[in-house]
Amino acid sequence: MLVFVTVGSTKFDALAQAVLSESVLKSLHDKGYKYLVLQRGNSDVGISEETLSLRREGVDIEAWKYKASIQTDIERADLVISHSGSGTVLDVLRLGKPLIVVPNPTLLDNHQEELASELENLGYLKAASVGNLQETIANFEPSSLVPFPPFDGSAFRALVDEEMGFQ
Repeated sequence: MLVFVTVGSTKFDALAQAVLSESVLKSLHDKGYKYLVLQRGNSDVGISEETLSLRREGVDIEAWKYKASIQTDIERADLVISHSGSGTVLDVLRLGKPLIVVPNPTLLDNHQEELASELENLGYLKAASVGNLQETIANFEPSSLVPFPPFDGSAFRALVDEEMGFQ
């Protein structure tokens, strides 16, 4: 099984370092994950190479900075661990992938925390912090998540029609 981790386009050292920690890798391995793909962006993980392959705690790890698209990585993942950026969160949920989000508290107005909390309250994902990521993974049951509703373009069309006076 494969876990895909993305820190997004900003620097999120704490998340990148946490997923490579012994405790988190052990939790992933204990849950059956054998492969980890990490999109680390410009986060400091103690390596300078653009891409890296290694094995730790029984998990094969591939780490890279950026790609033109992470769509394929999300599609092939059995679990996604992500910063709580709205674009990434929606992409993952629309693909029906189990998702653990770790909001980046260093961003302006901590908007990622608000999004993560609301979507967790609705049952669509599990929210974690860097400090409790290992425990969150150990206790995470993807089957407990509520399926995210499919996109309905008619709701937006109805809103625009109403605002324009077409209804």
